Order: sequence, then C-alpha cells, then structure tokens
Amino acid sequence: MKKRILVLSIAFIATVFYVNAQSGFGIKAGLSYNTNGELKEFVNETGTIIDNKGNGKSGYNVGIYGKLDLGPIYLRPELVYTKTTSEYTLNSGTEDYKTAKLDVPVLVGIRLIGPLNIFAGPAFQYYLDNDFKGLKYENIENDFSVGLNLGASLELGRLGIDARYERGFSQNEAEFTGINPNVYYRLDSRPEQIIFSLSYRLN
Repeated sequence: MKKRILVLSIAFIATVFYVNAQSGFGIKAGLSYNTNGELKEFVNETGTIIDNKGNGKSGYNVGIYGKLDLGPIYLRPELVYTKTTSEYTLNSGTEDYKTAKLDVPVLVGIRLIGPLNIFAGPAFQYYLDNDFKGLKYENIENDFSVGLNLGASLELGRLGIDARYERGFSQNEAEFTGINPNVYYRLDSRPEQIIFSLSYRLN
C-alpha cells in the first residue's frame, strides 16, 4: 500500500507540473546500456567473500516530460518507467538481475548553438521490482534512491534526441539467498547507464 501511495503521489505531482508547463509537454522512449554494482557471495562456513563485477545488458525506458522555458535555460521534469538488466556469473553459469523502477529526473538545461542543448540534474528513483533469476529475493536496502543525469540533446521541431549518463549517488544493496542456506549474496543495485532517447512534443 505504501508503495502505491508513493508512486501515485509522484505521478500526480509530476503530471500537474507537465499540464501547467508553459513551453510544452510530450512523450519519450529509449534504450539503454546498463550495469549494476558488484555481486558479493558470502560463505558462512568459511567466511569467504567472492566479488563478481557482472556484465551490462540492454534495457528500455518510456515516459512523459514537461518543459518550462526560463530565458536561456529551461527546466525539464520527466516521469519515466525504466527496465534494466545486468548479467552475473553464478553457479558456473550466468543469471540476469532485473529491476523495474520509476524515475523522476528534474533536469536543468542550457541552449548552446542552434538545436544543441546540454542538461544535468537529479533523478529520484523508486524501485518497483527487483528480481535475480536463480536466487530468492530477501530485501533491498532502500526502495527510494537518488541519482544523477548528465547529457546533451538536439531539438528538431517537435522531435527531440538525447543521450545521457545516469549514475546512482549512494550504494543500495539487495540481499538474496540460494539453495544452500550457508551462502547468501549482496548486490549493489545502484544503476549506471548510458541512455539514448527519442521524444515528441505534443503541444
């Protein structure tokens, strides 16, 4: 219930801002290449800790945005559903760690030359789902976290193209257990992604 209330509150606040934005609002979607932090394997009987850095895989995002012009700069809040996947070596094979989260970036942009812009700002992240195939989910340290977005964009009429880097600020661990009760795993779920998006201004 708390999750639903928080998600609905964020969606409501963001939507009100979008509707009242003076410069425009629209839709956006894109692809990403993402990784998470290290997977640490703890063996209780020996005290062994095994680090596994993992490999990045592709993900996707879809959402809405608003834009408010403030002279040479602009404010652009977004409400985005993001799905990410990372791959880790586990039990002599590979398994995928998948997350689904609601991102609310609040970006400040500056127009440079012609259609070219640069932007940066915090991204408020709320985890909706957290799944590691082959392991039993225990808990994630923080459902809510904050990250950073930094990138550049081109505005070509109603169409927008942007590339950005996203990084979580603080470590946010998820715990998992396997078949062996003497072994458990901690994974830094903090995302690090390169995101490419297309947007379309509706008004």
